[in-house]
Amino acid sequence: MNFIEDLNWRGALNQVTNEDGLIDAMQSGEIGAYVGTDPTADSLHLGHLIPFMVLKRFQNAGGKAVIIIGGGTGAIGDPRPTTERQLLSPEQLHENEKGITEQVTKLFGDANTAIVNNNDWLGKLTLTDFLRDYGKLFSINVMLKKDVVASRLETGISFTEFTYQILQGIDFHELWRRQNVQLQIGGSDQWGNITSGIDLIHSIEGNDAKAFGLTIPLMTDSSGKKFGKSEGNAIWLNPEKTSPYTFYQFWFNQSDEDVVKYLKYFTFLGVDEINTLENESKNNPGGRIAQKRLAQEVTKFVHGEQAVVDAEKLSAALFSGDVADLSAADIADAFGGVPSFDITSEKKNIVDFLVDGEVEKSKRQAREDVTNGAITISGERVTDLNFEIDPTKHYDGKFVLVRRGKKKYFLGTVK
Repeated sequence: MNFIEDLNWRGALNQVTNEDGLIDAMQSGEIGAYVGTDPTADSLHLGHLIPFMVLKRFQNAGGKAVIIIGGGTGAIGDPRPTTERQLLSPEQLHENEKGITEQVTKLFGDANTAIVNNNDWLGKLTLTDFLRDYGKLFSINVMLKKDVVASRLETGISFTEFTYQILQGIDFHELWRRQNVQLQIGGSDQWGNITSGIDLIHSIEGNDAKAFGLTIPLMTDSSGKKFGKSEGNAIWLNPEKTSPYTFYQFWFNQSDEDVVKYLKYFTFLGVDEINTLENESKNNPGGRIAQKRLAQEVTKFVHGEQAVVDAEKLSAALFSGDVADLSAADIADAFGGVPSFDITSEKKNIVDFLVDGEVEKSKRQAREDVTNGAITISGERVTDLNFEIDPTKHYDGKFVLVRRGKKKYFLGTVK
């Protein structure tokens, strides 16, 4: 399959401006494609990964991958469908640029890749140059019809955000001129901005200039929820914001209804291998074979092979209950969402400990559960009612992990 056929099979193609022309351009020699991202945060999240996966496929097909870190456009703000963005300080933008640059460098490597900052050219434009050289080439009538602008006309949109589509068009032309970038890739909501860039290139360079646009469909899960939205919490690519274990678990916990779709989109596995995984999952729906492979592949792509090894080691320890030798970081990572309570570093009788931490509702219930072997402290089953809990014994003296029954965990945190 060629690049477009592969995207179609994977469900990763929404619109393309000139499919045959793009394929011809790719076959005639190395061309570039770009994805832009504004440094609105110090890390990318899963929503950003969607267009970057398509750019990576373009690179694997023999093209050059170009990534714009929007130091210039980030200072303006891409218009949202509802409200104006809060402008970031130059210092915060600079810090965000550094974090995102490190991440895309890791994803794409150095070979056949260019990472640029559009402030290098947008920051040198004077107001009169902007109006004379570019403003004259954009029709207000056409700009008002762009979806994101039209959605804001009733509530209001600033002139600053209104001109964003011109800046994005300038980006496309600059990369077309500097690095032979003939394709821009973006989400389905970027179609208007992408076509504006193509129109600008044709206005300046002539209608025969080769420039193409490609958008990706809005990705939702089987329930119709926008992909990557987890109870309002973003899944970040920065391992300090979302640990590799949590990242791995996000993919491992995908539903049977969604897993094949995500294997097609977020991995580089081929048709035969994905079809095999799909059949294995249908024959053994409880085995989560496809989910495990999905988690392995995406975690390896974003965080590396060692992160997969570490995540699976932690998963196995949690499944077996053998948690005594885990690190404090592992405990904080894996049990950050369980009920927690504050403790001191002093030793305390187990019954009092369980009641004070509200693990048990009464001393009678606490004594009964301890005697029956239902209580495990930091991986050690306790049946002695006189047992004293020593918070300094495990996990660098930071935590005491309590398990009641088979699955109910509580975390005591030393303060």
